[in-house]
Amino acid sequence: MANNELTPARVFEQFSKINKIPRPSKHEEKMIEYLKEFGKEHGLETKVDETGNVLIRKPATKGMENKPTVILQSHMDMVCDKLVDVDFDFSKDAIQTYVDGEWMHAKGTTLGADDGIGDAIELAILDSDDIEHGPIECVFTRDEETQLTGAFGMKPGFMTGKYLINLDSEEEGQIFVSCAGGKSTIAEFDFKREDAPEGYFFMEGTLKGLNGGHSGDDIEKKRANAIKILSRFLYNEQEKMDLRLAQFNSGKMHNAIPRDGKIVFAVPADKKEDVKADWNLFSSDVEDEYHVTDTTMKWNLASADAEKVLPKQISENLIRALQAVDNGVLAMCQDKALEWMVETSSNIASVQSSEEKVEVVSSQRSNVMSNLRNMSNTVKAAFQLAGAKVTQTDGYPAWKMNPNSELVKIAVKEYNQLFGKDPIVKGIHAGLECGLFSEKYPDLDMISFGPTLRNVHTPDECLHIPTVKQVWDFLLAILKNID
Repeated sequence: MANNELTPARVFEQFSKINKIPRPSKHEEKMIEYLKEFGKEHGLETKVDETGNVLIRKPATKGMENKPTVILQSHMDMVCDKLVDVDFDFSKDAIQTYVDGEWMHAKGTTLGADDGIGDAIELAILDSDDIEHGPIECVFTRDEETQLTGAFGMKPGFMTGKYLINLDSEEEGQIFVSCAGGKSTIAEFDFKREDAPEGYFFMEGTLKGLNGGHSGDDIEKKRANAIKILSRFLYNEQEKMDLRLAQFNSGKMHNAIPRDGKIVFAVPADKKEDVKADWNLFSSDVEDEYHVTDTTMKWNLASADAEKVLPKQISENLIRALQAVDNGVLAMCQDKALEWMVETSSNIASVQSSEEKVEVVSSQRSNVMSNLRNMSNTVKAAFQLAGAKVTQTDGYPAWKMNPNSELVKIAVKEYNQLFGKDPIVKGIHAGLECGLFSEKYPDLDMISFGPTLRNVHTPDECLHIPTVKQVWDFLLAILKNID
């Protein structure tokens, strides 16, 4: 399947244009300008709020003026991640896509289908003159991937529709009606580096090739976390000898499971052969432990050039904290109907060391806000005990299911008529902007759906092409028949 054969052509044409526009989280200025110009060229009312969210209104087609206004919503930013050996600048380079069978990929980077494909669907509708619909408000929010800045900053009254369809879900055939709340916990270890003890030998360990993934969508898949694995090795060795940490760098995004990492540490020179033997045994054990979820691990241990290390107590405390802190699925939903869904989880997302500081970022999620607070405090306490300075973000609320949703009824009916089967109506453990919208627009009736994506937030991100047509047809059926 060639790029020029993709359908719906309008959607993929817009997606191609979007992928030429740099749009890292917090740096969506060029995308905002593109949307403003798009609205102007099409003669459509366009406004930008003080946060940078963009709204483009399209009037109803003739004879459908009395239908309720439907809000179509997606976010304009993307997670920027790449393979370590790929030369790519997300601030200026265009995403390079290719098609392999039924899947679209990017060359060595994230694809940006999260949520560029949602943006493309909205723009394709705005660009069309042969679609039947009532009044439409297309909303593009900014900085969803890091701090939900756009949704947080949006003021009541910016959107005016009765219904909202969020186009930021990643499994065709599923309609999402609730989501988890979340927050981040950040620990900082400040110090002044010192010379390694005399007679110490520096070593560098690297781990690559893990699958990683989205810390909401993929946390239940029990994939390996590079930070936790490297911390385990450091803790084991620290229990045997006077190990001094020099560097720990792993992970990039607060909402991704880290897939690679590097540690630099010093040990007594007469222990280096023991460390090499332990590394080989440890790597073999971990590969066996994750033989189902992570089959392409790449390990390397070599000598390193370094002189300075963290102070002994800081080094020990950091390693102990990373060993001790909870990570992964912590509770499943108690509701019988939702017992298959993760309720509460935590993910150690990044460790970054600099000359005078190590910063650890972790992300907690839960559909139950009291459990979210409890889990966040559990992580906070672990790092406080290690002597770190700990801060937490304000977080975002869970989106509670509306059992009386008219939009859900309409969507299920239209899906069944189109495809001859009912969609799956469910909640999601990942966060969606709908949680914040539900606070500011308590009467807004909302659902979320989208085409099938895999491995989002990683360079393996891919889009299942046939599901874009399915989502397009489904969305047009809802717009045509909604009352």
